[in-house]
Amino acid sequence: MKVIETIAEMKRVRLELPGSVALVPTMGYLHDGHLELVRRAKAENRWGVVSIFVNPTQFAPHEDYTAYLRDIPRDLAMLEKVNADMVFIPSADEMYRTGHHTWVNVEQITDRLEGEIRPGHFRGVATVCNKLFNIVQPARAYFGQKDAQQLVVIRRMVSDLNMNLEVVNVPTVREADGLAMSSRNTYLSPDERRAAVVLYHALKLAQKMWSQGDRDPHRMRHEMIKLIEEEPLVEKIDYVSVADSETLEELHEVSPRALVSLAVKIGRPRLIDNIVLE
Repeated sequence: MKVIETIAEMKRVRLELPGSVALVPTMGYLHDGHLELVRRAKAENRWGVVSIFVNPTQFAPHEDYTAYLRDIPRDLAMLEKVNADMVFIPSADEMYRTGHHTWVNVEQITDRLEGEIRPGHFRGVATVCNKLFNIVQPARAYFGQKDAQQLVVIRRMVSDLNMNLEVVNVPTVREADGLAMSSRNTYLSPDERRAAVVLYHALKLAQKMWSQGDRDPHRMRHEMIKLIEEEPLVEKIDYVSVADSETLEELHEVSPRALVSLAVKIGRPRLIDNIVLE
């Protein structure tokens, strides 16, 4: 497994790679959800490149970029076990050199949900993914369903800018009790960890209501919020959404492939999760 730290070297190595190249963009502190992305990438492509970059431009002013969990030796050991071919680990100065004034803005779908709570977040996400795509030139890029809005934004950017790559969606990897795997789960105390499963229970409630023929999104959101509020360790509900899975507009009637998503603060971390109604 080759570790690369500069854009120039990544571009040089990329020119020497025959066959399809996959990219798995991450911010590090990996868990099995990330590793599943790498497994898929390796199964479907000749080469698997993983990027580890804590992107400063996607953090809102009130968020602590410097406190984000980092452990490169741990991440590299995990990636060795799933046979990643290359790991691209640039510094912030390498990715955003002095005089950087170009940004990618994906409009409308970034005004809602996470975009409303975290202004500027998706400008940073779209810009850094654009840069990574240009540097690595992958045939496919792999993203997890857990960050559903991010996936919608990246797909829209790739389509609108006529990029020559496929965005691959990998289902959310969950713990045994249903909690979506996330680096943020590390911040949960044992009691908060037990409480956090309420997010999954709320999503399963929405799925049950859908399966029983309920098509009222207002009632669905109400029942989900009611369930979440029964958990005493929940500090804040940022949103509970029942939206179109492509436009992210809230639905007046629940339809197939609706995206049910939520963001809830429990203790220190703010947790997000979602399901698509089948």
